[in-house]
Amino acid sequence: MGSENAVALAYIGIGSNLGDPVASVRGAFGELAGLVSTQLEACSSLYRTAPVGNREQPDFVNAVARIRTTLTPQDLLDSLLAVERMHGRVRSTKDAPRTLDLDLLLYGDSEIDAPGLSVPHPRMHERAFVLAPLAEIAPHADIPGHGRVGALLARVGMDGVQRIAGA
Repeated sequence: MGSENAVALAYIGIGSNLGDPVASVRGAFGELAGLVSTQLEACSSLYRTAPVGNREQPDFVNAVARIRTTLTPQDLLDSLLAVERMHGRVRSTKDAPRTLDLDLLLYGDSEIDAPGLSVPHPRMHERAFVLAPLAEIAPHADIPGHGRVGALLARVGMDGVQRIAGA
């Protein structure tokens, strides 16, 4: 599965706001490092962020990881969904609280619009909770169709996003 594919640089958005979110996000880094045909290259700091959409829920802890993988985008997404399920993720309603959320943000310079898979991740270019940790590990990364991460973060600002000291 995936071994015949070229190596791709991908970015994974990580979030949690149920249980112990800091432990869940840190655990997700380890889970990503253990994915088949994948190497974890970098992890951002952890950020406390206000919820978007449904504001009647706890704050989130968010981060971003950079990986190199030979998994196809669909195989990678399937692996991420399996990790979410292992952490007790139940997909109920849009913007619901979650034990663990893993989003495929970028996969090389690919633009994919398929059922269940959109890359770059929709609206990531508008969301400080994605852009802040992504800018920490890849400020010059390009979000196809939108521009460089650092410039997008400067435009969006850091309202509601705070780096967690020591995390």
